[in-house]
Amino acid sequence: MDFTLTSEQQMAQKMFRDFATKEVAKVADQADKQEEVPARLLKRAAGQGFLAALAAEEPYGGAGLDFITYTLLMEALAAECASTALIVHVHNALTLRTFAKHGTAAAAAAHIPQMVTGERLGAFALTEADAGSDPTHLRTIARRDGAGYILDGAKTWVSNGGLAGLYLIFAATDPAAGARGLSAFVVPAETPGLRVGGREKTLGLRGAHIARLYLQGCRVPAENLLGAEGDGYRIALDALDAGRVGISAVALGVARGALERGVKYASERSQFGAPIGAKQAIQAYLADAATEIAAAEWLVRHAAWLADQAEGAQNGGKPFTQEAAIAKLFTSRMAAEVTNKMVQVHGGAGYIVDYPIERYYRDARALELVEGTSQIQQIVIAGGLLAGVGIKVKP
Repeated sequence: MDFTLTSEQQMAQKMFRDFATKEVAKVADQADKQEEVPARLLKRAAGQGFLAALAAEEPYGGAGLDFITYTLLMEALAAECASTALIVHVHNALTLRTFAKHGTAAAAAAHIPQMVTGERLGAFALTEADAGSDPTHLRTIARRDGAGYILDGAKTWVSNGGLAGLYLIFAATDPAAGARGLSAFVVPAETPGLRVGGREKTLGLRGAHIARLYLQGCRVPAENLLGAEGDGYRIALDALDAGRVGISAVALGVARGALERGVKYASERSQFGAPIGAKQAIQAYLADAATEIAAAEWLVRHAAWLADQAEGAQNGGKPFTQEAAIAKLFTSRMAAEVTNKMVQVHGGAGYIVDYPIERYYRDARALELVEGTSQIQQIVIAGGLLAGVGIKVKP
């Protein structure tokens, strides 16, 4: 199995890194301190086609990136600003791809062109106050009413909440049926009865918009239902599989960006008459971080390759749930460990806001929580291992 990048992928990687260095890096600290990624940056990202990354060229005019190339985009953005990467990722992997794959032709024609141009960002609304890792107990209800549905309920931890023009909302159409009673809907932000509530104040990823969402008598046409009634759980799992591949690349980018800053600081900071990079203890931190990053890179490439095989197959291809969970578990832990090491390389300077490494440290901590905690990934992985011997894993 050869994961060597093609010439096209190498060109794309260079373009992504150039954009990140020239455009993203200069606003990363501002986004963190002001708790908002500048709208002009997102507009420039849209102009580069980054908000159309996972939309097909035909009929939507998207960039049509394969998953490996998509992970290169996520890695490049996250190496400079994880908040920017998260906004673009939620829009692409969790919402745009899901709308295109599961939505009706009418809804896709109405909404996807606006997402491709960046006119409307996408947001993902699954989690509730009492239904986070367990989405089978959603209290948000969708009831059929004539030619449409009426949604009532509340969501929390809505990624891109407040920024989005379109929301992917999961609700129970048959509450008594558990997982088999969940459905998914496309809900435009201007829909009467939809209200964005308070924004969460977070330790890291401060430039990302993570908010609460309230639905009261929120009516959507039947064509805004994704798939059929009861398909919502399957659709959510499919979105999360793709999302975990992308968030693994975000973790890889955060770690790589942190290591680059650690190497730079180790070459500039002198103690006892020499750069600290000449000291064996510092070299060990750098070497261990580089090794962990190299291992993570191949896990991300493998998961992305499997996602590409699945996306390209007529019948959905081989599931990559297990590999996506493995990549997400390993890379999120790795990012936390590497950023911690690089804070240590910086010494006391790593604990003050004058150096960006403290932002990397805070941002990395979130990656073990978003799109399924590390414990949920362990359950998914163990479930795959034990299914073959007749043991059903339950949380």
